[in-house]
Amino acid sequence: MKILLTVPFLLLLNSLNAQDVLTLQPTLGKVVDFNPTIQQEWALRDKALNDLSQGNRSWDELTTEEQAIIEKYGEIYENMWDIVGGGCSWYCGGGQDTQTASSELTSQGTNTYNAKNAHDLSYETAWVEGVKGYGIGEYIEYHVKPENPRITEIIIVNGYVKNDNAWKNNSRVKKLKMFIDNKPYAILELEDSKAEQHFRVAPIGYDDRANFELLKKKPGFTMKFEIAEVYPGLKWDDTAITEIYFDGIDVH
Repeated sequence: MKILLTVPFLLLLNSLNAQDVLTLQPTLGKVVDFNPTIQQEWALRDKALNDLSQGNRSWDELTTEEQAIIEKYGEIYENMWDIVGGGCSWYCGGGQDTQTASSELTSQGTNTYNAKNAHDLSYETAWVEGVKGYGIGEYIEYHVKPENPRITEIIIVNGYVKNDNAWKNNSRVKKLKMFIDNKPYAILELEDSKAEQHFRVAPIGYDDRANFELLKKKPGFTMKFEIAEVYPGLKWDDTAITEIYFDGIDVH
């Protein structure tokens, strides 16, 4: 007789619904900063890597500064906006979802603010709600396929981090209400910081993964993140989230 060591997340969710909703605080990770000095370093890294790939120069022909910059930022990232790079990560087998939002700020020139920006794994773009005021009650929703690897960590890049002015002038999220299949799951309390914010959660997804074809036939589910409170921007009340992305298990 098979004994399940973990409770299927949908049953766990139903039990949580009858209890107090979780309140989660983040662990701060890497600070996201694109000041002029950092941009110059990335440009130097990209040129040096291009010379190496084209065979124009060898490693020994690079300057000491170029070698140090490559070692500082690594080689796996496509550019300075790239969040996960080309190395092995949860996204080797994850990220099978789409995003919708209750509202989106109208595009301005080449800048878009739609829901998919919050999960494009780029620091350059952001979802920005599109209603008058601070967007309290507006939300972004992830539609997840059943075969998606289970999520054990939610990582949020708060505000519009592509440059310092965009981050300060736009509003950031202070509290997010998180729902799974429209059932309250947790309150995520975010700091007013440009650092990545990591929230650990019990595995979200299906735990019975022995038959992958059968797994794909199960119902998908949604994860909704609703703005509950904000840190006001200096100039605009538009509230921005650069990224909500994930880490987890079941990849290897």
